[in-house]
Amino acid sequence: MTRAALPPPDPARLATLDREGLAQALHARVEAAYALCREVHPHLPRPRIWLDLRGQSAGQAHFGRGGLRFNPVLYAENREAFLAEVVPHEMAHWLVHHLSDGRRARPHGREWQTVMRRLFGLPPSTTHRFDTGRASPAPHRYACGCREHAFTPRRHALARQGRRYRCRHCAETLVYRGDSVLENAT
Repeated sequence: MTRAALPPPDPARLATLDREGLAQALHARVEAAYALCREVHPHLPRPRIWLDLRGQSAGQAHFGRGGLRFNPVLYAENREAFLAEVVPHEMAHWLVHHLSDGRRARPHGREWQTVMRRLFGLPPSTTHRFDTGRASPAPHRYACGCREHAFTPRRHALARQGRRYRCRHCAETLVYRGDSVLENAT
């Protein structure tokens, strides 16, 4: 049985929102998705919401913390698509996990795909196509025999402390090039 999907977000309204307004719009979207999920699972617990995720992930259903985490940088840069795709994606994880056999379900398995299609009316896409450059800066350049690699400040610090990294393609040890993407951008 196919249910009505969430109404599409209003791009004109989203464009005018500041940080607090965006947070409120996210909470409202999660609440709307939660209401749809409650039609299937009336005792579904309400997830807590955090805008504290960093890196390349747009969202995460964090069962240990009891809620959903979202990437504020990717959300601010991709407002409409984020609300239309990422929120239902994470709410589908939340719902599937709380079903009777949900803890044994594969993260993007049959149950999750069914929720995405039938409840939210969306194709079950497992990845987003957002530009993660600003959300996950990796300015430190390393090289091997076949390519260049960009390291985050944390990975760069570990390498400077002696940790060795190898290329997954050519298996050579990565060597610091001494310059960074940020230095070359100025």
